[in-house]
Amino acid sequence: MTDTTIPTPAAPAEFAGEDRTLSLPVLVVLAFIIGVVAALGAVVFRFMIAVVHNLFFLGKLSYISYDANVFDPASPWGPFIILAPVIGGLVVVWLVQTFAPEAKGHGVPEVMYAVYHNKGNVRGIVAVVKSIASAISIGSGASVGREGPIIQIGSSFGSTLARVLHLARWQKITLLSAGAGAGIAATFNTPLGGVLFAVELLLPEVSNRTFLPVVVATTTATSIARYVFGLAPAFYVPEAAFPHGHISGPLVLGSFGLLGLAAGVASWAFIRFLAWCEDIFPKLPGNAYTQNIIGMLVIGVVLYGFQLTTGHPQTAGVGYATIQSILNGDTVGFTLLLALFIGKLFATSISLGAGASGGVFSPSLFIGATLGAAFGALGTHFFPNEGFSVIEFAVVGMGAIVGGATGASMTAIVMIFEMTRDYHVIVPLVVAVALATGMRRALIVENIYTVKLRHRGQPIPVIRHTNMYLVRQARELMNQDFIILPITTSITDALAAIADRPLAHIIVSDGPRIAGVARLAAGSYTPDRYADQTLKEVTEEDFVISPDTAILNTIISRMNRRGRGRAIIVNNRVRIPRPEDVVGVIAASEIASAVIANHYA
Repeated sequence: MTDTTIPTPAAPAEFAGEDRTLSLPVLVVLAFIIGVVAALGAVVFRFMIAVVHNLFFLGKLSYISYDANVFDPASPWGPFIILAPVIGGLVVVWLVQTFAPEAKGHGVPEVMYAVYHNKGNVRGIVAVVKSIASAISIGSGASVGREGPIIQIGSSFGSTLARVLHLARWQKITLLSAGAGAGIAATFNTPLGGVLFAVELLLPEVSNRTFLPVVVATTTATSIARYVFGLAPAFYVPEAAFPHGHISGPLVLGSFGLLGLAAGVASWAFIRFLAWCEDIFPKLPGNAYTQNIIGMLVIGVVLYGFQLTTGHPQTAGVGYATIQSILNGDTVGFTLLLALFIGKLFATSISLGAGASGGVFSPSLFIGATLGAAFGALGTHFFPNEGFSVIEFAVVGMGAIVGGATGASMTAIVMIFEMTRDYHVIVPLVVAVALATGMRRALIVENIYTVKLRHRGQPIPVIRHTNMYLVRQARELMNQDFIILPITTSITDALAAIADRPLAHIIVSDGPRIAGVARLAAGSYTPDRYADQTLKEVTEEDFVISPDTAILNTIISRMNRRGRGRAIIVNNRVRIPRPEDVVGVIAASEIASAVIANHYA
């Protein structure tokens, strides 16, 4: 018989003492500090974007004369503006590869990874590199948004502060989420949206102890940002677009429903094409620099093509000027709107696939506005007397794509309301967002944030709102007191093997196969009575096999779906688990211990 018990490893030095729990009032004070830092980060970040944009597109060094909601005058560089994304992209690749690989891409997946797979740890250097890299990407014309970077900046500070204080994991995740919510609230002047973003996408547990710090951080950040950016909403919607007393008829409401379904399909296409680009670019010949050059040349050609045909590089940067133009009623042609819809979806996916640093929220707003406005334009053309409005459909389309792509339905509804201050569209907005989210989930379960982690083998639970203890990885709570015995071992020999370890699990092997688990308590079997029996007679097969990196939420969900009572944990690096790959067992006792530890934290 071979005893393969694995000793409990010592805790890594970087997590030594990571069990301090602060009182809720102290946690709220820390959240206030995080809110202040996130707001200042948002202010500095926007000024950095302005400096880079003015330099690359207007040839001047200034941060004052830049308004993302207004189109710039023609660039003095002419066709050479095609090279702007290329030059900026090369700098971004160098920054990311040299200092912080986590800064590549749209940011939120990395924050979610930290919550579910890295104990809430986000390196402090990420905030610095992400802000610089994203400012260069956005300012030089890459088709990405500014919310992803500020989310990563805020969450990085929250996580770093918690690590310095050696806080328990649930408080670390709470402060990380507070920083993320504060960042997005300060960027878009959306305090409620910032809270809901943290709740829907990041917090595994919604309770007083986690919710209150997030609220304090987001309101603090929004208040400070308003002193700098003012009280105006992110987008202005003309009051004349929604006549008083106007009630949408059945045809218009039905069209909003169709828009929601179309937005669900568009969200699916956006997710799939972005994931494809992120997979295919690293496989192109050459290295990260040559791959980036290929992608950014395409981006430069697309933005210059729009410059020649419409007078503006519509797909460059965050694209708020195009959105505001649609909301002003200036961009209403169906063909142009369709071209902008396709162009932005294409440009954003290429940008992120090629290595740009920036978010997908702003591009989702752009894609939704053009899709919705195209629906409104068709309705106005074919049913001129039914009350169709290009502007109204554009606003609803923005929410539908955001909700469908991110899966954060409530966040989408509330943020669109806060960003436009337009209460007229609440009812069609709710309908369209719900249908968009449902349609997208029918086509693909993963959203635009989680699909990236799924492809990397680091899936995020579909149902995330449970409790903090469910984000612990199997390797942290599994029972490592086990031995592996062949299925032909007699019960007498098995009892002898665990004589001094009465609580040990017996992993039963049948050749190269894991046959099951046997629990034998010393003294419960009389040797004479069971002398002729082997482990085959007492092996239980009600188990699932999970990697040691899987979180408890995922393990319990699998056990519930398959009606199993325990999980055999194996090394994450193996593809076909064998008995020698087993590293632990999770049964009812291990789950109960995790619940109790969380309850009294």
